[in-house]
Amino acid sequence: MKFTTQKTYFPVSDQIAGQPIQAPQLGKSEPQWRNGYGTVSDGQDTNSQNQPTRKLTKTATSIIIYFSRSGSTELLASKIAQQTGADILELVVQAPYAGNYQRTLARANSERENQVYPELKLQVPDLSQYKMVYLGYPIWAMTLAHPMTAFLDTYGSRLTNKQIAPFMTEGGYGPGDSVQRIQQLLRGQGATNNPFTQALVVDGNKVSGLMSALASGLSRSINEGYIYNR
Repeated sequence: MKFTTQKTYFPVSDQIAGQPIQAPQLGKSEPQWRNGYGTVSDGQDTNSQNQPTRKLTKTATSIIIYFSRSGSTELLASKIAQQTGADILELVVQAPYAGNYQRTLARANSERENQVYPELKLQVPDLSQYKMVYLGYPIWAMTLAHPMTAFLDTYGSRLTNKQIAPFMTEGGYGPGDSVQRIQQLLRGQGATNNPFTQALVVDGNKVSGLMSALASGLSRSINEGYIYNR
């Protein structure tokens, strides 16, 4: 099971590609959650006990590319994968973000202010077979989480002629300018012909509560590339 640097164990919420997902903020009341303030992680961006998620097939026409620090975005990615059968690629950085919230906040603020984003640690596969790309990330300071920024700033040109479906977890304040930031980064990399679906925006402590909706009435919408907006 995954754990924080303080050896605090969290209940397993689900699985992604056969590996457990833990998201300590799930199910917390609003006063407990505090809009995500103070949320801990395992200190390895969900991978202290797992291998980074990488599920690639020769037949899928869509792929989920995501980053998750504390598990909520990973849980959302797993549910979309279950509904769509998409391949999955987890973004990993060379230096994972701290389990301690304040340390992660300080690092993220410095990265943003200096526009120096984290170095990625993964081999990006050939993306030519995919028509749809689901991009998943947490919202940081009302914008795109930095590992996703780093991915798009490096590999954005590979997304030419692909439909983009953003999904995100956030602290109750909405998507910020994250979708516009994706569009800006893609243009900056020379990507063209990128129609966007409506974004899926979910509070970080409520991802599990979305599952019944996904199962009961939204699977068709997700498969058609139109994602539920809360």
